[in-house]
Amino acid sequence: MNKAVGIIPARWGSTRFPGKPLYQIDGKPLLRHVWERCLRARKLSSVIIATDDMRIANAAFDWGAEIALTSLHHQSGTDRIAEVVRNAKQYALVINIQGDEPLLDPDLIDQMVKRLRSDRKIDIVTAAHPFENPAEASSPHQVKVVVDLHGNALYFSRAAVPFPRDQSPPIKYLRHQGVYGFRRTTLLQFVEWKPTPLERAESLEQLRALENGVKVHVLVTKHGSPGVDTLADAKALEQRLARAKRRGISR
Repeated sequence: MNKAVGIIPARWGSTRFPGKPLYQIDGKPLLRHVWERCLRARKLSSVIIATDDMRIANAAFDWGAEIALTSLHHQSGTDRIAEVVRNAKQYALVINIQGDEPLLDPDLIDQMVKRLRSDRKIDIVTAAHPFENPAEASSPHQVKVVVDLHGNALYFSRAAVPFPRDQSPPIKYLRHQGVYGFRRTTLLQFVEWKPTPLERAESLEQLRALENGVKVHVLVTKHGSPGVDTLADAKALEQRLARAKRRGISR
């Protein structure tokens, strides 16, 4: 059976939140929360943290993570994981896991691996869920996805798509969750392609796949997991975890 690896790209120099991977939330670095969630996925053979920063590498090594040191010159997390995969030929399937989603559902990772294994026609798989607050669909910071009748992505956008010309029935906007499953060959091909017109217009890397004719399947779940983009997000998450502890709820 095709072996699957989960790779978490991590960098220090976030514009909005420098040092974010090692920011302490509920007594642990943010990145460690993500790593521990990934370890709970049953269908991953390995979980690797890919970074170009020794502060991140040393911290992750201390808590027992497998580390891959990568180039300083990558433009995206996808480029970073591709460097790792070039040297890890034993993995046919690659799950690209964002290092700022500490409540990522391990079962979602398993679903993505299962879907890639069960349908050879799918080259990339990702996830989406309905907005809890439909008003958030108007924010350009929340990426939306439109899917066809077979669950494949038609378009990703920062705009609220589709446009509801007729208010009946109401549109159920889908929020894209930034976790991706790739076939190894597709990933290595993807990073060789130049940025495409729609990708540049929306500043959304996943549009490069659609513009090159790659099928991107979308797993639509009931709920997603919040990302940590800013210090305010981190503090809000810490409060959420504290409330859950008081209620005796395990993550």
